[in-house]
Amino acid sequence: MKAEPMKAGSSSSDCPWHRRARDAVGYSLHLRLVLVFMALAVTVAVAFMGGMQKVVALGWKEAARPLLMDYVDRLTAEIGSPPSIERAQAIADRLPVTLRIDGPEVRWDSHPDRPRPDWMSEKVQRQDHWSRDDTGYRLLHRTTADGHHIEFGLNALSWDKRPRIAWGTLTILLLLTALAYVYVRHLLRPLDDIRRGARRFGNGDFGEPIPVRHAHRPDELGQLAGTINTMGEDIHQMLEAKRALLLAMSHELRSPLTRARLNAELLPESPDVQAQRAALMRDLGEMSRLITDLLESERLAGRHAALHRESTNLESLARGVVAELEARHAGAAAITLDVQEVLPHCMVDPSRVRLLMRNLLDNSLRHNDPAAQPPRMQLRLRDGVVEIEVRDHGPGVPPEHLPHLAQAFYRPDSARQRTTGGVGLGLYLCRLVTQAHGGSLQVRNADPGLCVTARLPCGGDSSEVGATPG
Repeated sequence: MKAEPMKAGSSSSDCPWHRRARDAVGYSLHLRLVLVFMALAVTVAVAFMGGMQKVVALGWKEAARPLLMDYVDRLTAEIGSPPSIERAQAIADRLPVTLRIDGPEVRWDSHPDRPRPDWMSEKVQRQDHWSRDDTGYRLLHRTTADGHHIEFGLNALSWDKRPRIAWGTLTILLLLTALAYVYVRHLLRPLDDIRRGARRFGNGDFGEPIPVRHAHRPDELGQLAGTINTMGEDIHQMLEAKRALLLAMSHELRSPLTRARLNAELLPESPDVQAQRAALMRDLGEMSRLITDLLESERLAGRHAALHRESTNLESLARGVVAELEARHAGAAAITLDVQEVLPHCMVDPSRVRLLMRNLLDNSLRHNDPAAQPPRMQLRLRDGVVEIEVRDHGPGVPPEHLPHLAQAFYRPDSARQRTTGGVGLGLYLCRLVTQAHGGSLQVRNADPGLCVTARLPCGGDSSEVGATPG
């Protein structure tokens, strides 16, 4: 069963929202810094308020509570004994307090339509040091000489508009948090530039350096960006030097190889040297193909790889490649070519696609089991993408080697003979060709054998198009 690559973003959309939020916080330095600032602010506020409350509570017994006790005594004396409802009503109108009188003669409440607050209940006040002293004396309760109980309290009506202050405070806090996030985001914006620049350098694009904010006096992030730019320039110079050396060596080797091939062809065709002459010609031909592959790989791997696209019949191209291989491999005539439908003409580089097909078939012929079915090439069109699939029926490749098969000079079994195993450039060139066309290459075990699928977009234009692989 063919394993399809996971689409980007599919895993995140399937996760629940709380996991996505946790991942967003875990992978976002900006959010974590803002959360740290918020936690620090809340901790400082709670510590400050708790400390101030403790200070006020400790000073209450020495200052405020005696004053409150004396004031409540004066209000009780003003109400009189037996209590005067007129005087009590005047006090309730004059001060933001509530009065409740309960006794044998007078039962009166200054605000009968309002429920009694919870903090004035007996159970709460029994545990509240604000309303009781050390001897248990209730600060807001008085008993007159004739047995009436007078209960004082704050008028909750005067506090009804206070929630608007709380909402305003919350709005200001949220606004300050948003401003802190914007500022932190601005401070750490160079990290985004560094990430994108590192990704460009990793893909081989060294043309655009990472922007450095305040280049005349950079901060720590600016210095980091400048260091990465210097590293990118050094890597670019080393890669260019390696590529130039390889191209120069490949070009210089062509001349002696041509002379050696000419000298080998001039050898007499006598029976005693015929075997050595054929072996020499075969080795020279392999060396010539290796140099050609090296030059082509460097052209495709360069930043300015050019594709000469033109309208191409891929079926005719495939049949021509099969016919070309008949002269090189004894079993090439048995290759099965399967075209599922009539393919349209595609805008591709025919020489590079021919190289792609030839390398895929050559790889399958090298490793196919002669006693099994012959290799098969299948062409099909899916959603505007042409799939070129080549399968052999050989022993296959161990799973741990599959991700590395399309790397340069990678050979899963170093003990194999080069006449059967190649030098490790065939699938590497196939990957470069597909990537230069904007496609992809997939390698998998078919049990038995190996199946390689190259996907090429069928669109494009006929002009020369530059493509950067990878």
